[in-house]
Amino acid sequence: MVKKGLIIAGIVVLLLVIVVIGQYNSLVNLETGVDAAWAQVENQMQRRADLIPNLVNTVKGFASHEQQIFEDIAAARSRLLNAQTPEDQMEANNSLDTALGRLLMVVENYPTLKADASFIRLQDELAGTENRIAYARKEYNEAVEKWNRSIRRFPTVLIARMFGKDPYPYFQASEQAREVPQVQF
Repeated sequence: MVKKGLIIAGIVVLLLVIVVIGQYNSLVNLETGVDAAWAQVENQMQRRADLIPNLVNTVKGFASHEQQIFEDIAAARSRLLNAQTPEDQMEANNSLDTALGRLLMVVENYPTLKADASFIRLQDELAGTENRIAYARKEYNEAVEKWNRSIRRFPTVLIARMFGKDPYPYFQASEQAREVPQVQF
């Protein structure tokens, strides 16, 4: 009878180990998905950061007296390139968004610049990159949503806590992006 009880206890322990391993592997897959999605966001933000010096140099030729905007863009770009954590990168990216918005407002005052072929090409590249960044952010947020939901469900929550798995932050819009733009004719 004792032998039969030990066999049943062994089977139960084995099943629990299999469940823990399965849940852990599931968490690894989801976490790797979040990391890959974040890497794509970083890739697109780097692409934009690489395009910005060309855009700025093109605009400088037409609007050299707008020095403060160029300094703000350089500082924001530097913060983005030096940011270490996703949270710091998100904050630096929001600063860069603001600085680029101000640059594009300056461009509106220079009709010759808006017609310049190299500026148009750079602006198209930047617009394409902004679309890629938006898509990468969406993919990242979807991966984070799956991860965060998974680590909060039972029994995975127990496994997640046991291995120190924490929620990831969502990529959120900056405060400036939440303001409704004023369009005047």
